[in-house]
Amino acid sequence: MQVLLRGTAVSMIALIMAMPLSAEAQTAKSVPQSQVQMQLSFAPLVKQTAGAVVNVYAERMVQRQSPFAGDPFFEKFFGQRMPNRTEKQSSLGSGVIVEANGTVITNNHVIDGADDIKIALSDGREFPCKVVLKDDRVDLAVLKIQSKNESFPILPIANSDAVEVGDLVLAIGNPFGVGQTVTSGIVSALARNQVKNEVGFFIQTDASINPGNSGGALVNMNGELIALNTAIFSQGGGSNGIGFAIPANLVKVFLAAADRGDKSFERPYIGASFEPVTSDVAEALGLDKVRGALVTKVVDGGPAAKAGLKPGEVITALNNIPVEHPDALGYRLTTAGLGATVSLTVLDSGKEHQTTMTLAGAPESTPRDERVIEGNNPFSGATVANLSPRVADDLHLPPDSTGVVIERLKSNSPADRLGFAARDIVISINGVAINTTEILQNTVTSNPSFWRVEIERDGQRIRQFFR
Repeated sequence: MQVLLRGTAVSMIALIMAMPLSAEAQTAKSVPQSQVQMQLSFAPLVKQTAGAVVNVYAERMVQRQSPFAGDPFFEKFFGQRMPNRTEKQSSLGSGVIVEANGTVITNNHVIDGADDIKIALSDGREFPCKVVLKDDRVDLAVLKIQSKNESFPILPIANSDAVEVGDLVLAIGNPFGVGQTVTSGIVSALARNQVKNEVGFFIQTDASINPGNSGGALVNMNGELIALNTAIFSQGGGSNGIGFAIPANLVKVFLAAADRGDKSFERPYIGASFEPVTSDVAEALGLDKVRGALVTKVVDGGPAAKAGLKPGEVITALNNIPVEHPDALGYRLTTAGLGATVSLTVLDSGKEHQTTMTLAGAPESTPRDERVIEGNNPFSGATVANLSPRVADDLHLPPDSTGVVIERLKSNSPADRLGFAARDIVISINGVAINTTEILQNTVTSNPSFWRVEIERDGQRIRQFFR
């Protein structure tokens, strides 16, 4: 059940102004008009919202290697005295309770790799919690507080598409672990994509955000969550007034996947590649603004091909909402949700037309056929799979990747020691083209005295030789 907490601060403003206004004027935004209005306080709004913002404590066990590890002489004499040891590392972040049953949304990087996670409320209570769903690509995680018969305060989730540059906001979190802190500011910009994160669509604010604020709330004047504080631009680790937050509409979609019991967060498969529109491209295509997503490649039989998209066209809007860049297109498609049919505005040869596309998950058109490679060969200890759009999406590879990919490696296995890595695509072994996992497994059983291997890593071909 979602409890809507409406802004006490807004009611107070209306009383202080105490002047008759038309219905249209009452809903319009305005700047302060008097000294009395300048003396208004955010305190009622903070009391209304801060209880739903929590501290997230994550602990992980890490292995510390002996300084003598790898040195035969010192290991012989000192290795037993200074063995590898395990120690505990702690990290601190913030989170927001979004459902009265104790469901918390936070950033994935706050809890990534944690063995134990605790939630601390603003009233001092602490609870253990479990991870319900997490995804490093969108940097979101859903936690569930482990408590019986408890009802928790929540923040209702707003429509982040209604946010405008200049809107007043509060940022609530636990910066530097000093305790819950509230800062104020405005929305500085929308659709930012300069952050190194696959979300590619952030709300920028000048409200102070510091380490420990990650996962905290960015709140509007109605006491609603408009975004989840995530990152800052900083050279010294402190706030420079440039903070970034994941919009609430993406939080809604991710939370819905967790509530459905999904084991992973699936984003729509487009079957196309895009690039930003540069000033030269905009001039050549007759665009009045440098914006949009330029289609560079279309996969045969994919959703983009079925929608009639072709390389060289530019998508300028989705459902009549402008598309600023390819990351914004990805965000709009993700928040539309799987199963939705969206309308695309496409610019082709100087003319715009509309087309529709139905959103679905990436297909596993080629069976994955996972195999663990064993034996006396360079790939021993590697788990390999046949590539398909689904596998490529799981491993963050281009959607048109084909062949056989290394999904993961057993630590300290021959494949690991030789320098192979997850996401490497195996092209050939001793001149044999590796098109399927079956071919790879059959090839490595030949046990030659010399190995010639070709792989693709991050778009680059690498040839290696082993004896």
